[in-house]
This record gives sequence, structure tokens and C-alpha cells, in this order.
Amino acid sequence: MKKKVLLMGKSGSGKTSMRSIIFANYIARDTRRLGATIDVEHSHVRFLGNLVLNLWDCGGQEAFMENYFTSQRDNIFKNVEVLIYVFDVESREVDRDMHYYQSCLEAILQNSPHAKVFCLIHKMDLVQEDQRHQIFVERERELQKFSLPLQCNCFSTSIWDETLYKAWSSIVYQLIPNVRQLEANLDQFAGIMEADEVLLFERATFLVISHSMRKPHSDMHRFEKISNIIKQFKLSCSKLQAHFQSMEVRNSHFAAFIDVFTSNTYVMVISSDCALPSAAMLVNIRNARKHFEKLEKLDSIPSALHAAPV
Repeated sequence: MKKKVLLMGKSGSGKTSMRSIIFANYIARDTRRLGATIDVEHSHVRFLGNLVLNLWDCGGQEAFMENYFTSQRDNIFKNVEVLIYVFDVESREVDRDMHYYQSCLEAILQNSPHAKVFCLIHKMDLVQEDQRHQIFVERERELQKFSLPLQCNCFSTSIWDETLYKAWSSIVYQLIPNVRQLEANLDQFAGIMEADEVLLFERATFLVISHSMRKPHSDMHRFEKISNIIKQFKLSCSKLQAHFQSMEVRNSHFAAFIDVFTSNTYVMVISSDCALPSAAMLVNIRNARKHFEKLEKLDSIPSALHAAPV
């Protein structure tokens, strides 16, 4: 199952940098050596087994942009599932940025009227911290009004913090087939485990694709923070030619377990029972593994999960 994703925005807005961090295991400082994208770069990213993201990274130089809306219009904008438009928050050519964005919207309405639209207000690390929220809210309001009749979801992003993972997790979530059934099974798994929370990560990108929460938590940004931290740790392991497979963290407040789950995912289980035996937790994860492997391959969902008693 292929899903066509357009990544667009003017040259230098940061499109290729964010793609390289999420899908090609770059770290932020290494993106400085990336050159400008010439015309369109195609990449196929396998995601959760049968789902393949057909990512079109479109160069943002003026000559290329004009071609996208004329001679290449049908080729670029036909059969699009998602349009991701990246705005440089410090751009001094706002009118031109909006002109190109409007042209994208018109082409999408004509060729792929059911496509989902996401706008990333990027390079927010360059804005003073006490002004970021206000600037983002103003841009978001303007873009959502400008995008009508299409609905536009906006995110504040930077390659230097976890906001990039929040945005891309939300985007990919929209593309996962049967995501509601996946969440229902994850809820059942969390209940059997008596866990406070269970997170499911895509194996290569470490984007959060599903979660189940049974106990409220005050940090609303914890998912993307965990994605960022574990992804960086995983990359550090690779540089040492070590293979990251699992991790266990304990303190006086909780126990957390991260382990390979299916062939395409990692799972993280958090419990406030600090005395929970590691062996029991790992047995339960192993017992659920086959069930969730089936969910990635079949449309019909088996009904029962079986876990060892804790």
C-alpha cells in the first residue's frame, strides 16, 4: 500500500534536513552539509510492513516551483495523500511564500481534493523563546483561514528539539490503516499488563504511532521527547557498532521497559509498580508480540490477547 506524500516549501526552508533526520538517521548538526534539492527527490520509506510512504521532496527554487504548477502539475499533484508545506518562520518573502502555498492548494483541490494538508512553521529555534507561542498562533490562524475550504493542521517545528517528532508522528498517524483497531488492541494489552502507559514506536524512525494511557500524566510533550532521546541513543549505539534492542529504567516512582516488539515496532511499557519483576514484564511483551505481528498483516483482528500472570 503506497501513500504519496508531497514535501514542499521554498528553497532553504529546511525540508530536506527534517526528512534526513526522520528517515535517514541524520543528527541535526550533520544536516548542514546537505545541498539544495534539485527538482524532485523520490524516496520510498517502508513503514509498518505493508505501508510505504512515497515521499516526494520538491526543490523550492523559483524555477522548479513554477514548473510544478505548469508543465508538471498533473504529475506532481495527482493521487496525493498528504501535502506537507514548510514555512521558514524568519522568511522575509512572506507574500511570495503565500503565493506558492496558494498555488499548491489550488493544484491539490483540482487533482487530489481529499488530500490532508499540514503546514510546518519551521526553524522556531531562531525565535526568542518568549515569543514563539504568540508567533505560532498568529501564523496558524492566518494559514487555516487562507487554506479554506481545505483543512490545515499546523505545527511549530525545529530540527534542534523534539517538536519535529511531534509533527511527523501526527502526520504518519493519519496514514496508518486500521489505526483505531491497533489502539483498541494496545488498550487491551495495557489493561492486561496493568501498565500506566504503553507506547508503540515505528522501528526505524522511532516515531510514536500509537499509545494507550491508563493513568494521567502532566507532561503533554513526553512522547516526542522520548522519541528524540531514544533515537539519539540508538544512533550512538550504531556509531559504536552496537545493536540497540532493549532498555530498562527504574527509579522510586516508576519502571519503564523498551523492547523490540514486532518486526516493524518497538514497545515501551511504563508501570508505577516499581517492584514489578523484569522477567514477568518481558514474558508478557513476548506473549503479545505474535498477536501484534498479525495486526500488521491482516485486516481482521484476532479477539484475545494472552499474557503471563505478573
